[in-house]
Amino acid sequence: MINFQYARATDIADAVRQIAGEPTAKFIAGGTNLIDLMKENIERPSRLIDISRLPLKQIEETGDGGLRIGALVPNSDLAYHALIERRYPLLASAILAGASAQLRNMASTGGNLLQRTRCYYFYDTATPCNKRAPGSGCAARYGLNRMHAILGSSEACIATHPSDMCVALAALEANVHVAGPGGERVIAFADFHRLPGDTPERDTTLRADEIIIAVELPARGFATHYSYLKIRDRLSYAFALVAVAAALELERDTIKEARLALGGVAHKPWRDVAVEKAMRGEPANRASFARAADAILRDARGFEHNAFKIELARRAIVRALTQAAAGTPQSQSVKKIR
Repeated sequence: MINFQYARATDIADAVRQIAGEPTAKFIAGGTNLIDLMKENIERPSRLIDISRLPLKQIEETGDGGLRIGALVPNSDLAYHALIERRYPLLASAILAGASAQLRNMASTGGNLLQRTRCYYFYDTATPCNKRAPGSGCAARYGLNRMHAILGSSEACIATHPSDMCVALAALEANVHVAGPGGERVIAFADFHRLPGDTPERDTTLRADEIIIAVELPARGFATHYSYLKIRDRLSYAFALVAVAAALELERDTIKEARLALGGVAHKPWRDVAVEKAMRGEPANRASFARAADAILRDARGFEHNAFKIELARRAIVRALTQAAAGTPQSQSVKKIR
């Protein structure tokens, strides 16, 4: 690991001043991803700015019936918080589907949003990777690409976003509150993560001199008809081949509102609002769910080793929506898929 300086931020304004004054510095909270990246010589920050003691660990109700989650709330605390379990169980389920209990105890809400891809070639500094070294090429396109994107990829990058929590936040239409030298601003979750395009090194729309301070959930939590389904190579501590966050609001057996977000298939959590709108007024049955799956995957493209993910995603979408409609969400403690 490289040599680096260490500093502790005393408050949010101090954190912003420090990061704005040293662009090659990095914030550190739980460090569950950053430390690995430093060990692998992928991240080489000149300074680590410790934000772990900032007052960003609260979960508070908002005036419009939603929840504001501080950026430093640990994943485990968030998943087991009474208001999250009762009003946003989709989010709790997604968090519990990810990582291990030890990592969830350390990982922060803001850090989860900023974790980087687990593409093999991104982590292997002996191979070309446009995300790690812009302009060097994408070794995954013609290499071992079983875990890689089937939606939204580009010639420059076919990496996938690794988070489970973010898939649920996308379905719930969360907002991300950030602070920078110009003050605070709010970023819609759909606009926070980026598709790779020609600049895959940029994962998010967060500016280099900004810090995440909170994630806000709207009042609607889809607490009755939801499911988070994660398909992976082993039942625990593995990244998703395909993940589905499904949320429905039903009027008898008719879909009144639908949310559908996919993980493990793109550079960001994948939603298609047009498909969700088309589901409104449709019967909540397998035929409707299959049409939705076909529509959201209409532009899916596989590579040599991951073309199977298209059909896997189609079946996972139908299964997750079926679970959501029945009010029988996928269990994260007994991970066997029903």
